[in-house]
Amino acid sequence: MAGRGDPPEGNPEGVPGGEDEYRSLVFDEAFVRAAHLQEYSAQERMGEHALAVRSRPGPVGRRGSGQALLLVLLILLAFGTAVFLGLRNPYQPPPDQRAEPLRTTVVPLAPQGPVPGGDPARLLARSPAAEYRTGAAGIDLPVAGRTTHFSEGQVVTALSIAKDYLVASSLEPDVLAGQTVRPARLLLDPDQLAQFDRSVESPADDGRHAVAAWVVRFDPREVAVAEPAPRVQGTLRFAESTPDTLDVTADHTFTYVLRPAAQGSGAVAAASLFTVHRTLHLRFDREDLRMHRAELLTSTVEAGPQACGADTGGGLRPLLADAEAPAKSGPALTDPYATDRPAAPALCGALDPAAQPKP
Repeated sequence: MAGRGDPPEGNPEGVPGGEDEYRSLVFDEAFVRAAHLQEYSAQERMGEHALAVRSRPGPVGRRGSGQALLLVLLILLAFGTAVFLGLRNPYQPPPDQRAEPLRTTVVPLAPQGPVPGGDPARLLARSPAAEYRTGAAGIDLPVAGRTTHFSEGQVVTALSIAKDYLVASSLEPDVLAGQTVRPARLLLDPDQLAQFDRSVESPADDGRHAVAAWVVRFDPREVAVAEPAPRVQGTLRFAESTPDTLDVTADHTFTYVLRPAAQGSGAVAAASLFTVHRTLHLRFDREDLRMHRAELLTSTVEAGPQACGADTGGGLRPLLADAEAPAKSGPALTDPYATDRPAAPALCGALDPAAQPKP
């Protein structure tokens, strides 16, 4: 029968097994005495796993001072990086520049005969404004595109502000009636407000303070704006003048239907047409675009029928139906419906008969 340590079938052939394998080993007493047991400590028994044990934190004061020092170093590093990037950034915002004063030119256009009068619809149908659109619809925005230093969105914003100013200063009913100037004033650069206010309160034909260069308005004691609404046509163009400024040129003709302000209880007085050709040069920097405002550089106005020698600084003084100008002479015939041309250089022009309604 096999021993307790042997396989049931016995040991394979040639392989020692059982107790016979160790019967030849004999340990003498000296060997036994020399042998001793070594007991390892707990840390030694853990071996490499002892590194996972977390050491006891040091004093709180020492740890807090180290964190504070690290925080100060991080702040100094961030500040130094910001200064370095600021010095190397070539697109820093330019310093704020004051807006230039507006330069104004107002040229009255004298009629060459009696001012045509009659029914408003008939007058418009026989005038060059027959195909013009009504009100703000006649102020078209051109196809916008980016420039070298301004995005397409910024160009659209500049064009939109220019249109808003044209509407506020040329089409707003309360502005035309001389009741307010606030809609136009809100769209101006703050540096030009003092000049604007002086032009309204103390107008002068001095190339700086002609109120007609800022807004189109009529004396409500003499003139009333009648229906239909003004007809408008013109162009808006944009160009980058400097890396920090965008310019917009507005060149439009406005045709108004006017009647005498004071009318009795009898028949309605005949209407007449009054034509204003406005050329505005507006400038925008990035702050103007952000604040939705404009700087006006130049404003040229040709308007008629008016009498030569009229005080153009104080506003527009239309000649109404059947009225004649005291002096019919002028340097040259001027057609206010002809846009995209140099303005009349003289103090007064002769209104081209082609700009009046046909009989």
